[in-house]
Parts: sequence; C-alpha cells; structure tokens
Amino acid sequence: MRVGIDIGGAFTDLVAYDDSTKELKWVKVESTPRDLSAGVIECVKRSGIPPLEIGHIIHGQTVVINAIIERKGVKVGLITTKGHRDVLELQRANRRDMYNFRYKKPEPLVPRYLRLEIDERVMADGTVLKELEEEEVVEAAERLLKEGVEALCIAFLNSYANPDNERRAGEIVRGMTTVPLVLSHEVTREWREYERFSTATLNAYVLPILDRYLGRLQDALSNGGTTFMAMVSNGGMVPFEYARKFPIYTIESGPIAGVIGAIGVASIIGEKNIIALDGGSTTTKASLVEGLTPEVTTEYYVERDRFRPGYPVMVPVIRTVEVGNGGTSIAWIDPVGRVKVGPRAAGADPGPACYGRGGEDPTLTDAYVVTGLLNPKYLLGGELLIHRDLAVRAVKKIADRLNVSVEEAAEGIIKLANDNAAYAISLVSIQRGYDPRDFTLIAYGGSGPMFAPFIAEELEIRRIVIPSIPPGVFSAWGMLNTDIVHSTIQTYITRLDSPDAVETMNRVYGELEEEILEVFKSEGIEGPIILERYADMRYYGQEHTVRVPVKSGGLSREDVDATIEGFHEAHEREYEFKLVGDPVEIVNFQVIGVKKVRKLELSELPEDELDPEEAFLAERSVYINGGYETLPVYDRTKLGRGATIRGPAILEDPTATIIVLHAQEAVVDRYGNIIIGRVR
Repeated sequence: MRVGIDIGGAFTDLVAYDDSTKELKWVKVESTPRDLSAGVIECVKRSGIPPLEIGHIIHGQTVVINAIIERKGVKVGLITTKGHRDVLELQRANRRDMYNFRYKKPEPLVPRYLRLEIDERVMADGTVLKELEEEEVVEAAERLLKEGVEALCIAFLNSYANPDNERRAGEIVRGMTTVPLVLSHEVTREWREYERFSTATLNAYVLPILDRYLGRLQDALSNGGTTFMAMVSNGGMVPFEYARKFPIYTIESGPIAGVIGAIGVASIIGEKNIIALDGGSTTTKASLVEGLTPEVTTEYYVERDRFRPGYPVMVPVIRTVEVGNGGTSIAWIDPVGRVKVGPRAAGADPGPACYGRGGEDPTLTDAYVVTGLLNPKYLLGGELLIHRDLAVRAVKKIADRLNVSVEEAAEGIIKLANDNAAYAISLVSIQRGYDPRDFTLIAYGGSGPMFAPFIAEELEIRRIVIPSIPPGVFSAWGMLNTDIVHSTIQTYITRLDSPDAVETMNRVYGELEEEILEVFKSEGIEGPIILERYADMRYYGQEHTVRVPVKSGGLSREDVDATIEGFHEAHEREYEFKLVGDPVEIVNFQVIGVKKVRKLELSELPEDELDPEEAFLAERSVYINGGYETLPVYDRTKLGRGATIRGPAILEDPTATIIVLHAQEAVVDRYGNIIIGRVR
C-alpha cells in the first residue's frame, strides 16, 4: 500500500491506496502539537493497516516552517568570509515600501557572537583570490563548539561560482566534530549573498530538528521494507535521507501536495487552468496553475507581510499565497473597534471553544456552529463532539462589543473569513494580471468547500469543483500522486550573442544533468529519468529575470535562437513588452530530474442515477443573509452520478461541509466530484 500522511494545524490526515485492489482508505486524527510524531503514529494505528502491507510512506509536515516561525530551531554557528559576518544583519539596502514607517527587518537567527570570519576570498568569476588558511578554520570551529552550537554552517562569498574553499573548510570541520554541518553551495548555487547565506543558515537552524523527527517516524513505522519519502516544496518527493540533510527543501511540503492533487483531478476531468484553494484549520492557501503546469520559483520568504520582508529561502517552491485564515482562526477586535479574523488561531490545542477543551476565544468554527452551517453532531462523521452552547458563549464576546445579536456577529465573522479567502485568490490571479473568471476553482481542505461558493459569487468564478476524495484529507491524497523530483540551479551569466554561447550552454546543462542523475543513482532509484531544462533569462542590463524552458539534448545555434524567441514571448506575457534585437543573457541554468510514479485514478460511479432524495438527511434552520432560512441537508456520500441539487442547500461530507448558495446548482459528475455553478 501507498500511504500519504499530512500534518495540519489542527488535524493529521492519512490516505492509503492499495495498488492491487484499488481500495482507498482514509483516517483523520487531531494533531499533537507537543509531539507531532505522536499524531502521525496514531494515524497509522487507527488505519488498521498491517505494517507489513505498507510499501511506501509519503509524508508532508509542518515541522520545518513551525520551527522557524516559532523560533524553536537550534543554536547555529556560522563561519564566513572576512568582512561578511554581518550580511545576515545588513540584509538588503532597498526596501519594498520606503514610506512604510512600520517596516521592520527580521532579526538574524544566528547572533553576531556566533558568526565568525575566515580570511579567504573567491571572486565572482570563480577565481580564487586568497587561499584558505586551515588554522583559521580550526580556530573558528573550536570557538563555536565551545559555545555549544548544535549545528554549523559555512557560507563563503561567491562559493556558488567556485566552492573549493568552502568544500575544503567543510572537510576540516567534519574531521573535528559530529555536529551537523551545512555548506551553502550544497543547499543553493544561486547568486545573491544575503539570500544564499539566509537559506543555508535556515537549513542548519532546522536540520537537527527534522532529522530527529523523521528518525523517530522511521523507527516507529518501518517494517524493514518500507520506503519513506518526504514531500518537497517543488511539488515532488525525495527519500527521507535527502530531506534529513536538506530540510529547508520541505518548508512548504503539506500545502504543495494539495496543488499536485488538484492538478491530478483537473487532468482527469479535462480542466487546463485552475486555481487550487486549500482551506485548512489555521491558514488558507491558493495557487494558480495555467496549462496544468505549476509555477516554480526560488523567490520565497518566510513571514513576509506588509511590514516585514521575511527571511529569504532560495529553494524551488511552487508559487502559492497563504493567509492566516482557517477553521480555528480567532475572531478579535482591534484597538479601533474593527473585527478581524486570524492570523492567530486556536489550532488543535485547545482548539475552538465548541470543542469543550478550554478554548474561550471565538473562532470561525464557532461562528459556523452558531449559524447552523456546521452540524455539531456530524463533525468528523460524528467522532468529534461539539458544544453549541460554548460556541454561543464565545461569539457573544464579539456580539456584546458590537451591540448586535450572536447570530449577526457569527455571520459577520464568516463574511470576514470569506473575504480573507477571496483576497488570497485575488493575490494569485487579479494582482498578477489573470482573470479568475477564466479559471476553475478546485476547493478542498476542511473549510475550503465552505469558502468557495462565496468566493465564486464575489469574483464571478463560473465553476467550482469539490473533489470526490474527502476534501479534508485531499492533500494527503495528493502526495500519492507525486513524482520523485530532484532539481539543481547554477548561476552562470552567459550572453547568448557571444561566440561560445552554444558551447557554454551544452557544457553547463550537461554537467547539471550528470549531477542530477548521480543523485538518483546514489538513492538506488532505477528506471527512466525525465530531464527538464529551464533558464532564468533577462535583457542585458536588466535586474529581473523570466524563466523559459530549454530544449533537451545537444543544442545548436538554431536552438539557442529559438530559446531567445521564447524569452521574448515570455517577457511580453509577463511585462507587456519585448525588446527584440536587444542582447539577452542567461542568469541561472536549471535542470529538473523526474522519476514518474503511477498516478491514482478516480473511480467512476455507476451509471444508475440515484434520486437525490435518498441522500436527504433533514432540514436545518440556518442563519444566512441576515435571517433564518430552512435549508435541506444532504449526505454527500450518497449522492449518485448526475444528481442535481439546487441551492440553497448543505451537503455534508465526513471531513467537510459543502455549501450551495442561492442561484447556484451542484451536480455530481461521473467521478463523484461536486461541480457547483450558477443556475442558468
């Protein structure tokens, strides 16, 4: 069996697929923030799958991102080039918003006394200007070890161009200690020293934590023949051993799995352009995918918002937007009397007030319970007991401050949460020049199917798809459709009008492809590997780049000219202009190696159309649009192929509640997906 496990802020999900019987099984348990591995192990136990039947475990986790956000990483020592110990402190001289008086730089996660210098120097073209003094390396390492560092990082200037000095320093340090060591050129070989230093030190900051965590899981779940794979942020998966060495590559592993799952569903039902909406327990994530190809970027920042630039992480990440808005998000009133929802969340412990575990703050889930949109007897299929009186008491705090009824306050909280989710959609579409009406919205997660109908009305999105896979465990299902992916990027600035451009491109791509194939070989992964080439290109003299695909195999002058033409077209798409005839150069060469896995198929429902009334559960009084209405409630799992439900209505799934609004209609397609659109 293939088993996908996803950790969320409130729940840990498991989806298992039997390759021989095509049987799908899922389990959802509450996350265990104090020890996340306990929730994962409990998930496997509850599944009832005999350990010997588990062939593969694919895991997406929040350990890395949480360790950074909560400042719970380890004590790191940094060894760098003389004159550059303060790169992490100085950061960037330019600011995104120079008139923002609340702008604040992030504090370096490595304090100054743990940043030491070595008198060595490599030039930007890779020339070694000053050789390494080995005695200085020994002295610096000894000083840091005496300070009790739990991880070491070596990041030398321009080591992306020539890592010889950095590599030799690493050999010296590894001969002195078993403390985990990170070399910056092994993590990323892109230029920009601050971003590269930040990425390497963050990798060191979380390395021992993820190493211990994944080690515990392997020890607890291994049957001797289990293959353990970790989701990485570029949409692929890698062996645990790789993730334990480069944990920073897994920083957005959970949310990315949902995007891969959404692409899988879209390809089955014939959709090309989608917006994936993941409404979770603490956050809402959105990603726009054009032509079923997700956009991968290496410009990612932890904790970036209006007032903070965030910590740069220069690793491949599928472009997503995340806002602090989910089922356990707390509703509160700011100093000037405005109601806000999120980003603070109750999480799994203590959880929303209605859980009855000591939570007192009103949350979005409490608001759903008060309005009747959420059935307090049916959360997690009835497994999770909900107390409506506690939800009312919590929401009443907001109602009393605003001098409105509890129901009005609850509906206001819901509308604000819907606006937050719609904002996430607009960030990946409207603000980047895309019209959301040209895309199909695929909504999943515990709260995604509740947000989606309201978002569709506001942004005029014509078509919503709620997958047949239980929405609350959809990201875990997405992991089972993930390929094994390794990628490498090398900064090597190359003018494409130079006489040796063709030779340079063939040489650099050849070296990178050999490197990727060697990684797969070292992991014992056999079979055909698909190699994809990309180039980050720009007009000579520009700052920004555009990523362009490059033909595989030996390149000719004609192929290079075709690449230039592709760049002109891509630049015009992105920036509305092109400069045909101006010199063009490659900044970064990228190669992606992909080992395909067999994708899961959605089972077709029987053609015998079932009467929707057979799925009818009851009628429920719901507070919506400023008053109470009686809405029919249906069991989503009993709706047959072709069943049509006119809104307003509620469809209950064991892991999520689906809302169909006035003037909307829900139709069950042949795979069991719920398709929601406006009534014609």
